[in-house]
Amino acid sequence: MIGSVLLGGGMFLAGCSAGSSNSVASSSGVAAGAAGKANAATPAQAAPGAIAGRPEAQGGTGTTVRLAPASSIIHTAQLTVRAGNVSAAAAQAAQIAEGAGGYVSNESVTVNPDHPSEATASVQVKIPVTSYPAALGQLSSRLGTQLALQQEAQDVTQQVADVTSQVTSGQAAIAQLRALLSHAGSVGDLLGVQNQINQEESSLESLQAQQRALSRETSYATVTLTILGPKAKPAVHRPKAPPTLASGLGAGWRALRITVSWTLAFLGAIAPFAIVLAVAGYLVYRGRRRLTRRRPAAGPASPDS
Repeated sequence: MIGSVLLGGGMFLAGCSAGSSNSVASSSGVAAGAAGKANAATPAQAAPGAIAGRPEAQGGTGTTVRLAPASSIIHTAQLTVRAGNVSAAAAQAAQIAEGAGGYVSNESVTVNPDHPSEATASVQVKIPVTSYPAALGQLSSRLGTQLALQQEAQDVTQQVADVTSQVTSGQAAIAQLRALLSHAGSVGDLLGVQNQINQEESSLESLQAQQRALSRETSYATVTLTILGPKAKPAVHRPKAPPTLASGLGAGWRALRITVSWTLAFLGAIAPFAIVLAVAGYLVYRGRRRLTRRRPAAGPASPDS
């Protein structure tokens, strides 16, 4: 009986161990299968990223996706509005620009006291690019009735990159020349290297000024605002017509009339002096003739007398 109990217990423990081993093996198999499915699914899911990253070889190696730098764009706009009070509208435009972080770069107001309703104003404001759309909308709607709006955008990314590259090259050249200056032996070498440094510094200053100007133009949008009074007429820019035979004849006739007018004016200007000189010359001539006639002829004495 005791042997039967021990034998049964041993068989039970062996069965439990086998079940545990099977369970562990099954769990490992499931995990391995899940890992295999995950590995199989990873390339399919990473396909778009791999295309974007352009991997050079399989196995997870590839280049990092690099976003292109922001483009450098110069924004300009020409806005024409009609307002009841031109001076007040110009002041409000300055307030809108300053509220957006900008400033007024140029302003001119023309007012005729006899006809105040025909007053006009031209205001040029600089607005940060980040606030440009909102500020332009306020200028178009709050000052008066919008008559015309023209916007332009010029891409100067390549120009900015070229200037930046030239500035970097100029700085490197100056650094090399300064290092060469410290090893120069003779006075002539010192003067030659110093002259090259001066030329490079002058060129670098010009490039840096151009770089600052481009930076300001791309950082601030330029809005040219034309404000018209209630009865002021907007300026009409008509394209020039090609030259014709009639226009050529008209231009020639006008040139002839102008030439004749200037010639007559010149003759009229010198006429008084010519008359005075002519009279003076005539008087001198007559005086000399009279003196010549009154002068006695000196002849030789006769021998009889």
